Amino acid sequence: MNLQQHKNIIQENGFTVINNIFSTEEIEKISEVIQNIDTSKETFRKSEDLFAIRQFLKEIPEIKDLIFNENLQKIIKDIFGDNYFVVKSIYFDKPEKSNWYVAYHQDLTISVDKKVPLENFGPWTTKQNQFAVQPPLDILENIFTIRIHLDDTDENNGALKVVPKSHAKGIYRPETIDWNVETEHICNVEKGGVMMMKPLLLHGSNRTTNGMKRRVIHIEFSDKELPEELNWPERMNLNLTHNFII
Repeated sequence: MNLQQHKNIIQENGFTVINNIFSTEEIEKISEVIQNIDTSKETFRKSEDLFAIRQFLKEIPEIKDLIFNENLQKIIKDIFGDNYFVVKSIYFDKPEKSNWYVAYHQDLTISVDKKVPLENFGPWTTKQNQFAVQPPLDILENIFTIRIHLDDTDENNGALKVVPKSHAKGIYRPETIDWNVETEHICNVEKGGVMMMKPLLLHGSNRTTNGMKRRVIHIEFSDKELPEELNWPERMNLNLTHNFII
């Protein structure tokens, strides 16, 4: 893996794909843990079109060692840096018959532990007793997202479509996209591969048309501390030098 090259690609285009990060056996172990969990908690959302687990690493702590294998730890250390920690994690399962469609958008909010009036923080939302807020731009610009694919994903089963380099343009309203200037790229990812992206990258996904499921573990990382009034509720520190997660 030429990680320096991938680091340069992310800085330039806002995303990159690296396949063969997890073996078939590792993906099967991760899938097995997910299949055997109690899905009745309020952080779990289940419908015909979507099954999602919010605060994924917090809800299923036994899965951490499977996810942060040596390959992923090396990616985080070499591309992000030593000081990055987990700030958010979600598991998505788009079932085979899912018609879940996601319009182009940027990920403009972070999860926080409470709602407090702070300059340059807002608007606020609350879902299932979880608080989210749009923070100042420098916090968003510093976040990296890793999406771990448990299934082969292409344009026929909801692979992410992105607008390359849109992450470098600040807040970019989807309705203002000028397709005479911008291009669209479909991010095909193999089972066991990862896609990395910056949250400000414009991205969306189409409906599934080939009857194949698409399961993704979405993890966000930052190295920025929040103002003292706020905390990252899902914060998980990574000790990447000793292959050990605390």
